[in-house]
Amino acid sequence: MRFASLGSGSQGNALIVEAGGTRLMLDCGFPLRETVSRLARAGLEPSDLSGIIVTHEHADHGDGVFPLACRFGIPVWLTHGTLSVLRPESGGVEEQCELNLIDSDRAFSVGDLLVHPFTVPHDAREPVQYVLSDGARRLGVLTDTGCSTAHIESSLSGCDALVLECNYDPGLLASGPYPSALKVRIASRLGHLDNQSSASLLAALDRGRLKHLIAAHLSQTNNTPELARAALAAALRCEPEWISVATQDGGFGWRDL
Repeated sequence: MRFASLGSGSQGNALIVEAGGTRLMLDCGFPLRETVSRLARAGLEPSDLSGIIVTHEHADHGDGVFPLACRFGIPVWLTHGTLSVLRPESGGVEEQCELNLIDSDRAFSVGDLLVHPFTVPHDAREPVQYVLSDGARRLGVLTDTGCSTAHIESSLSGCDALVLECNYDPGLLASGPYPSALKVRIASRLGHLDNQSSASLLAALDRGRLKHLIAAHLSQTNNTPELARAALAAALRCEPEWISVATQDGGFGWRDL
């Protein structure tokens, strides 16, 4: 089992998870041509994808889903709420790709991967995040939530790898250039996780199997890799260099589990 990011941040997100002959893309927030280019950088073509699983409808996660899926006939898995907002106005997506509605708390299989969705507090219609497993190893992904919950912590405990949101530093957000309404939205319980909140969530997990930790969805305006690493390293009591950071332009390369 291995995983890689095509890019992570407010301008677009996509993650690839592979096990056996199965490759899933988690979210697609890039234009079609950009997605194909980023896939090639990871050594993949769209035809290599077994499917796309979607967390929610916000543009940086969902805008590229149907252009990619319809162009290449790739199956899509998403909640009913997400589909109701993300479905193209032109319609006809059911005729161009396979749509699979998921229960936000029920696991499903795609080839060699078992996918466990879990609900999160975020300002979207029916948002979920995911834990993916090949039966022996588990990758947990949490990139858009305003706060932690007992359900989130239960879902992410015992993972072998975590991709964990560290969206902003409160001081940088407060003093930064964003409009007041946007600052309030980001910092709300339906917004995004700041570095310390992510560290507190991490500290509450069973980390006995953890081999990879990736700080993700960093704001390019309201955070820095150094601040995110320092917060997570304090929770793990490890050197900051052990923690990787997903970037907007490059994501991160393949990690093996």
